[in-house]
Amino acid sequence: MLKNRIILVVVSALVVVGLFLLPKVVVNNDDKPLAEQADTVQQQADPHSAAPEGLVKHIAHMRGEYAAASENQKKAIFADSLATLYAEAGRFDSAGVFAEEAATFFNTEASWFKAGDSYYQGYTFALNANKQGNLGEKSRELFQKVLDINPKNLTAKTKMAMTYLSSAPMKGVAMLREVVETDPKNELALFNLGMLSIQSGQNDKAVSWLSKLMEVNPRHTQGTLLLGMAYMNLNEKKKAKEQFEKVKDMDKDPAVQATVDSYLKDLNK
Repeated sequence: MLKNRIILVVVSALVVVGLFLLPKVVVNNDDKPLAEQADTVQQQADPHSAAPEGLVKHIAHMRGEYAAASENQKKAIFADSLATLYAEAGRFDSAGVFAEEAATFFNTEASWFKAGDSYYQGYTFALNANKQGNLGEKSRELFQKVLDINPKNLTAKTKMAMTYLSSAPMKGVAMLREVVETDPKNELALFNLGMLSIQSGQNDKAVSWLSKLMEVNPRHTQGTLLLGMAYMNLNEKKKAKEQFEKVKDMDKDPAVQATVDSYLKDLNK
């Protein structure tokens, strides 16, 4: 979990998402090419955090079943199970490798989405720029297969848009706006538009997007935190404090509490 204070104007906007979504175990294999990333579950850089022994053994057993399977259908089923297990271990790039193999066999909207989303989660948490670019490209490729089957899958379109954050941000924003035009209550798109607005210094726009999100879902914790940040950046301290206090009530995770406390401390200066 992220324990240090988050400063959106310095770090990627995706870090805010990571504060709430980062799994207990994230395994770092940044130096390995995609083709080799499914071979091991390695310990995270933090020596105090490792995949549970039972999960590692389960993955090893399933890898044996996968390797021994001769029928394509069985191999795809084992690959799909491995994708789920690797995701549970926080090894999203490896999850993507196996989910994509399973999707190649099943060729369904759900299977392609699982594969695209696995790579997307890896993209979200990747620290290496080259790896992030590769994972973003893979997730776009697979999300496009989802949209080829179902153009109305707005979750796939929204996540695809976010993979353009580092390479073609305006294209990503345009896609997000298309999602909101189609579905004005789409929480994921509203949240991401608010997040990107803060990152680009457009705090008035961020307040507009995030206020709409609060109308749809007043309990959206990440959105509430971002709305507080936008108000703080606009020097509207009373409104910012109100949002931060809501976050403290909604999420008792120590990392979240510490982050919010740091902002509340700044407001009192």
